[in-house]
Amino acid sequence: MSHNSTPQIWRSQRNLTPLPYRRVSAQPYHGPMTAEAIESLLLEREAYRRTDFVVLKGKDKETAVVAITRAEAEPLFSCITSVEVLALPDTCVYVERPTVDPANRSALAGVAHELGLGPESTVVVEGMYDHVNFIHHPDPLVIRVVEVAPPEPPKLYGLAQHVLSYADLPPIRLELERIEVADLARQVQPAAYLVPCRSGGLDDLPAPVSFLDERPARQNWTLIGCERSLQFHRHYYGDEPPRVEMCPRKIAGPRTEPTLLKCCLLEFHMEQDGPIAVVPWGSDLAMVESALRQLAAEVAYA
Repeated sequence: MSHNSTPQIWRSQRNLTPLPYRRVSAQPYHGPMTAEAIESLLLEREAYRRTDFVVLKGKDKETAVVAITRAEAEPLFSCITSVEVLALPDTCVYVERPTVDPANRSALAGVAHELGLGPESTVVVEGMYDHVNFIHHPDPLVIRVVEVAPPEPPKLYGLAQHVLSYADLPPIRLELERIEVADLARQVQPAAYLVPCRSGGLDDLPAPVSFLDERPARQNWTLIGCERSLQFHRHYYGDEPPRVEMCPRKIAGPRTEPTLLKCCLLEFHMEQDGPIAVVPWGSDLAMVESALRQLAAEVAYA
C-alpha cells in the first residue's frame, strides 16, 4: 500500500497533538537547523511504519518538528517520500516535564500556557516515562468555571481539573471564576448568618454562623444560599428569612464564552444553555466529563 508522496498539510493545523504518541520519533540532530537541510537529510532515510512525525533535537535543545510520509505502510521500515517542516527553533521549544502525560492534550497545552507561548508556537514535551510528544499551534478551548469557595479548591473546578487529567478531550484550559461565600456574607450586616453547610473560611465573619443542614434553632439570621436552601428553610421553619443569592447560575448570568457551573435545582441531569453547561450540585466525574465534552462540541460546530 503506497502513501501519497505529496506532504500532508499539517503546518497550519491548530492543536496538532499526535496520538498515540508512538507516531512521534525523537532523534538527535547535528546538522543545520534549516528546512532545506532537514528535508535533504530525511529524504535519504527510512522510517518505521508507525512514524508520522519526527522531532529533531540539536545542540542547546534547538528543536525542529517535521511531518513525514513513507513509500509504503506495511513493511517495518520504508523510505521517506516527503517531509513537511512544521517548526524550526525560532518557534519551537523543547522542555522536560516528568509529571506531564504526553498523551494528554490539555496537559501539553497547559505547558505552553505556563511558558507564555501562544498559537504561533510548537511545544515539544519530554514527559512521563521519558516519552516525547508535542503540541503544534496550541490554542486550547478556554472554559470558565464559576464556582463557590470554600471548599478549597472549589469542588467543581477540582472535578473538572481531574477529568482533564485522564479524559480523551480536545485541549482545554480552565479559568476559575470564584464566588467567595465570605464576600457574599459581608454584603449584609445581620445579627447572625445561616449558610447551607459547614465549610472553612467563614470564621472571621462579623456575626455568628449557623449551618442549615444541622437544622439549628431558629434565629434572626440572614441566609447565604440558593433557591434550594430557601426551600429547605421553608420546610424546617415555615418561613423565609432575608437572603443573599449564592447560586452560581444566577450570579454568572448570561454568557457568551464557554462556561461550566452548577445548580442545586438540578438533581440527575445536566442542562445546556448556549455556551453554558449546568450540572447538578452533586455531580460526579462522569457528568462533568460529559459537560466538558458538550461544551467542546458546541464550540467545534459553532
